[in-house]
Amino acid sequence: MKKIIITLMVCLLFAVNSNSETKEKKSTNGHYKIHFIELGSVKCIPCKMMMKVMDRIEKRFKGQIKITFYDVWTQEQKKYAYIYKINGIPTQVFLDEKGNEIYRHVGFFPEEKLAAFLISMGLKDYK
Repeated sequence: MKKIIITLMVCLLFAVNSNSETKEKKSTNGHYKIHFIELGSVKCIPCKMMMKVMDRIEKRFKGQIKITFYDVWTQEQKKYAYIYKINGIPTQVFLDEKGNEIYRHVGFFPEEKLAAFLISMGLKDYK
């Protein structure tokens, strides 16, 4: 009986957290056309490679894109792995102005391919 009560409490807690986290995920991203969310870890080699790509992309598409990085291997940010339902890192999730997911990529995303995607979404490249 004690196990059943504990299990129910855990399920209820998860359900409450899932609902609030879904709202966070769906929130708008301000004046940016694209919100680029990188889910990875500072201890992951392909993720470290993505850090350089993110820096260059932010400069190339300045003012049009918001970039957020979550280190899903940390206690504080591992919840984002569940929020965005990722299966591996690095994972890139792209949201439109309304917070809706428009594209997802798993693995290292080369700068030129990422830039081509952003241009196809209407962003101007200031390279």
